Amino acid sequence: MTINIKKCTKKDLHKLQEISYETFIETFKDQNSPENMSSYLERAFNIKQLEKEIATISSQFFFIYFNDELAGYLKVNTNDAQSEKMGDESLEIERIYIKKNFQRHGLGKYLLNKAINIAMKGDKKNIWLGVWEKNENAISFYKKMDFVHTEAHSFYMGDEKQIDFIMVKALDNTFEGDVND
Repeated sequence: MTINIKKCTKKDLHKLQEISYETFIETFKDQNSPENMSSYLERAFNIKQLEKEIATISSQFFFIYFNDELAGYLKVNTNDAQSEKMGDESLEIERIYIKKNFQRHGLGKYLLNKAINIAMKGDKKNIWLGVWEKNENAISFYKKMDFVHTEAHSFYMGDEKQIDFIMVKALDNTFEGDVND
C-alpha cells in the first residue's frame, strides 16, 4: 500500500472538478434534493470558481493517491481565505473529500495530519472546520481526532438552509506527523 500527496496546480482543475463532484454526490445526494444538489455543485465546483480558489495565495489544494489512484483531496485556507473570521492564528480545513471506495483506509487521517503539519509550519495555534450537523461519520471522526464543537453557522444547499458545526482543534508543538511534503 502506497499513499502519496501531491499539491494541486492550475493544470489539475478538471481533475479537481471531477473528484469534487464525485465525492460530494457520494456523500450528500441521499440527504438532499436533486435540485439543491445541482444548484450547489454548479456554484461551488464550476471551473471558474475552482480556478479562483486555486489561484488564492492563502488556499492550498492537495490530491491524495492510494496505490497510484486518485482517492481524494484536501483544501486548507489561512488568513483572509478562511470562510469564517477565525484570525491569523488559525488554519481552516475547508474540505477533506475521500471517494467512497477509498474510505476506511486511513486517508482522512493522513490528510488531517497534512493540514496539521501545514498549520504547525505556519505557527498556527489551532485548526478548524465546518461539518454538516447530519454528517455523523465525519463528526465522530473529528471528535476522535480531538476536535471540539465550539459553535455553528448556516450553510446553504441550494435554497435549503442547513447547519454546519464549527469544530476546533488546539495545536501544540508536540505533533510529529508522518506526512510527506
